[in-house]
Amino acid sequence: WSLPNAEHYALQYTDGRQTYITESNRGEIKNGSILRLTTSPDQEAERLYSGIQSNNSDVKTDSLKKLASLSQDVTFAQEFINRNGLKQIFYIVEEGNDTGEMLAHTLKAFMELMEHDFVSWETLSAAFIKKIVSYVNMNAVDASVQQLSLSILENMVPTSRPLFDLVKKEVTLDRLLSHLQVTNAQLQLKAMALLIALLLAATEAERRDMMDYLREKNIRQFIHKNIIHSSEPLGDEMAHYLYVLQSVSLNLCERRMRTSMDPYSQDQRELLQSLRQTAFESESEAPASNFSTERRRSLCAKEFRKLGFVNNSNPAEDLRRAPPGLLALDNMVYFSRHTPNAYSRFVLENSSREDKHECPFARSSIQLTLILCEILHVGEPCSETAQAFYPMFFGQDHFFEELFCICIQLVNKTWKEMRATQEDFDKVLQVVREQITRTLSLKPTSLELFKTRVNALNYSEILKLRQTERLHQEETLAVPVLELRERLKPELLELIRQQRLLHLCEGTLFRKISSRRRQDKLWYCRLSPNHKVLHYGDVEEGVHSPPIESLLEKIPVADMKMLLVGKECPHTKEKSSGKQNKDVLELAFSIVYDMEEYCLNFVAPTRYEFCLWTDGLNVLLGKEMTSERTQTDLDVLLSMELKLRLLDLENISIPDTPPPVPKPPSNLNFCYDFSHAEQ
Repeated sequence: WSLPNAEHYALQYTDGRQTYITESNRGEIKNGSILRLTTSPDQEAERLYSGIQSNNSDVKTDSLKKLASLSQDVTFAQEFINRNGLKQIFYIVEEGNDTGEMLAHTLKAFMELMEHDFVSWETLSAAFIKKIVSYVNMNAVDASVQQLSLSILENMVPTSRPLFDLVKKEVTLDRLLSHLQVTNAQLQLKAMALLIALLLAATEAERRDMMDYLREKNIRQFIHKNIIHSSEPLGDEMAHYLYVLQSVSLNLCERRMRTSMDPYSQDQRELLQSLRQTAFESESEAPASNFSTERRRSLCAKEFRKLGFVNNSNPAEDLRRAPPGLLALDNMVYFSRHTPNAYSRFVLENSSREDKHECPFARSSIQLTLILCEILHVGEPCSETAQAFYPMFFGQDHFFEELFCICIQLVNKTWKEMRATQEDFDKVLQVVREQITRTLSLKPTSLELFKTRVNALNYSEILKLRQTERLHQEETLAVPVLELRERLKPELLELIRQQRLLHLCEGTLFRKISSRRRQDKLWYCRLSPNHKVLHYGDVEEGVHSPPIESLLEKIPVADMKMLLVGKECPHTKEKSSGKQNKDVLELAFSIVYDMEEYCLNFVAPTRYEFCLWTDGLNVLLGKEMTSERTQTDLDVLLSMELKLRLLDLENISIPDTPPPVPKPPSNLNFCYDFSHAEQ
């Protein structure tokens, strides 16, 4: 257009994030994108840099508002930071007394500028941090300012130890708890985010102290009553934080789980003796002290054998295996002290049975503790995306121990139902594991409900469930049935393909994950109804299915070249410098498009979504569906279709070879002629 001073202008997208077009991203412009001519990023940065220093408060507020929105663009952010713009932002925060709209825009702009990682969080001045902390600690501050301040602190905490120490010292747990008790859901969420960031960045000893303090302040009861059972539905972000809190709490058991019993430790030996004394001291008439040492030792060994220790002369040997280590001893002692009647009943009932039919209490407890640690992922690092917490965890103090008390009684009950002997020990524990996992998958809201349901799921119920599953397999193994299966497969695979494409057309909400922290930014991706274009774009929290017109970025399906999953994805390679996160690897996939130059990177919210999306994208690329979900869906559909086809053959055994076809008759004169009858 032959404009004078061409370098003062730039092209910018009119829709979406309104990114500037530069030499590096000009290749990404799609046909149909609407661009506008605007002032160049450096001119705009210069103008806003002067604007935010203006003495006129309206001009200053408008400049800060514009700065907050433009700072999302990496080109503009670079120009603004190069002009020492952050210094000016620090000045406004450090020197200003405003706590309203102007401050909110300033903090928003600061957050967006820091998001690009041009500047380290460690360069922040002490005065600036003190000011941010003061907004969190003051009462008469705008809620949006407090939310942004909490977010800034949440970002600072994981970056360095001095920043963690500073935030932990200045923002007390009491203050965070008071923010958790507000009605503003966003403020509550940001307070929870900072609390979780502090817990994750702390050392094990600090984490233990913080969790003890939170327990004293009844955070569990508060979460159970006001967050889990509030009238508002629980958002994904909050569900993730509750999962992390549950995970951090359960991981406090890890140290005991990984510590073997020390036979020379006086405390541990006393705990072990207390188990024997609680069960047997009351029933022995003469106190053991009257016996000779030899007699006393043989009596103790006999009692430890009744308690179900394998090595009855030296029961400490049984607890040398770690995991479950000392955690198993803690659980047994907790059971004997908090439910002494149930404990005595368990031990005495089994010591009066025949030797081979008695259920060994100690051996069962050790194995059960190990099973519970595996089911509840004790000692495993927190996932970055998981949201699967148990509501009943927040409904109960000493959750792990109380769960153990219910499950150890379940072991005894199942042992009796199975009429088990010592050889069946592993089988019984396998059934108990199945009873626990099946009940937990129903997400009971309290331990009482868990207890009711797990006891209702007795051995005969488990057998029925197993038999049903086995029958499904057996009845589909006859040769003619297998042939019918193969014939039905293509039709049903086509049905699954259609379902996958329909799911892609409905779209899914994905979460952006950066190398520094779990992001709270969301984006949405969906396939156009004609299956020709993938539409995607950023969305706000709370938007569940945005209209396709609002998703401004596009990738034509014809330009898609291949699908990458797991370790092959570029965004998992970037993360591999830190501690590689297993769950992100399992949920990551990328689409390579445009001459294999560009990638669109995803991290699916769940394994289910991962399977549906990878299958759908493989269908669009003309490839086979490879996810495990395809196989299970195909099995379910085949099993239903076969049942319907074989309904008429109920109780008829199907031969392996078809019956012989009879010879044709010698003449065909048995045909009835209708024409005569009509006359």
